Amino acid sequence: MEGIVGAARGRSANKSDTDGARDRIIVALDLPDGAQALEMARSLVGTVGWVKVGMTLFYAEGPQIVRELRALGFKVFVDLKLHDIPHQVEGACRMLTRAGADMLTVHASGGRAMLEAAMRSTAAAAQKFGTKPPSVIAVTVLTSLDDAALAEMGIERAAAEHAVTLAGLARDAGCNGIVCSPNEAEAIRALLGPDALVVTPGVRPGGEAVGDQARTATPGEAIAAGASHLVIGRPITGASDPAAAARAIRKEISS
Repeated sequence: MEGIVGAARGRSANKSDTDGARDRIIVALDLPDGAQALEMARSLVGTVGWVKVGMTLFYAEGPQIVRELRALGFKVFVDLKLHDIPHQVEGACRMLTRAGADMLTVHASGGRAMLEAAMRSTAAAAQKFGTKPPSVIAVTVLTSLDDAALAEMGIERAAAEHAVTLAGLARDAGCNGIVCSPNEAEAIRALLGPDALVVTPGVRPGGEAVGDQARTATPGEAIAAGASHLVIGRPITGASDPAAAARAIRKEISS
């Protein structure tokens, strides 16, 4: 999508622009139901431009939650990490495009044919339904995984090396960008160039690892490494004043 790619192109200029920073923060609405998610979203209207709908919320509420969040003025990142045979992923991408997703995720480890099917499906569905195609970004290595966890799965490469390899596959399949931890953002930005989306979860003010996140960084570090967008959940949604927490992060990445 033009607006998303434009944000990626304008990385350097936006660092001194709090309005640009507003559209680089994606708040993860990892809440159990639509009522709580919409209440949180309403508290963030005008403070951030993006929200994320993950598996828990999407499976609870279905495509309607995407429509309701878009009606509040947000761009919606649907993060289902699709990973199946190409036919199934193609169908899922068609329905997410119809629902109005602005960005969606597939697993790069699903392979080239699956990634290409996702790109074909979103383009065709957007034309059919008269919408803009969502950006398709490929997940490389989950931020909950480290080198030891990959070794248990039979992957001998280090997490950083494996992420770069998968990013190259996603690029070659035509994906709009990737998801990686902040630790890999610099190498992947260099690989993909200035226009690609580099979306980083595992972003923590103060840099502390929290819960199931193993590879983390501060918002400022992630942006400096080349991230175009930051996915931030609990540091905002768990704060006593979520809007104030989001504004503090905007200020950090704009300075």
